[in-house]
Amino acid sequence: MARGPGYTVPYRRRREGKTDYRARRILATSDRPRFVVRPTNRNIIIQLIEARIEGDHVLTQTTSHELVKRFGWLGGRKNTPAAYLLGMIAGYKALERGIKSAILDIGLKRATRGCRIFAAVKGARDAGLDIPCDPEVFPSDERIEGAVIAEYAKMLLENPEEYERRFSEYLRRGLRPEELPKHFKEVKERILEEMGGER
Repeated sequence: MARGPGYTVPYRRRREGKTDYRARRILATSDRPRFVVRPTNRNIIIQLIEARIEGDHVLTQTTSHELVKRFGWLGGRKNTPAAYLLGMIAGYKALERGIKSAILDIGLKRATRGCRIFAAVKGARDAGLDIPCDPEVFPSDERIEGAVIAEYAKMLLENPEEYERRFSEYLRRGLRPEELPKHFKEVKERILEEMGGER
């Protein structure tokens, strides 16, 4: 703990490690809404947020629950393919509300190349929402479509117990993980048919 009469106690959310106020000041003064991607322990939440004097105002929100209930997603709710599809849904929702561009807000997460946050950004950009971002940080198409997960599942078929343990959620929902790329394409087509034609 710092000592002396000149020490200023940081804001509570800074002390708790929840808010970077320097970054927030820059994002809040932008003329574009923030594209906020927040992975949780079980889901991914994507919001478009507009900063106002009275506080943040959520313009649109998309969660893994919507991906499951509305579009029949059977895969993992917080993996890279799910993040991409959620980003696409969020992008279409933004366009429906007349929002054509946004700025990425990653909060206190590290900007790691190929992470789920950038998969969500790629999905939103593919939907037509303009979010400034270097394409080199996006995950590969194989990761986005779930081909890496499918290959890992095929490798684990030699060890049935480990296969069942690792992919119990997939199997419980009725999806064999080796078929994830095919299922991804089917769900993406549903999103394009249902939301892509509304623009």
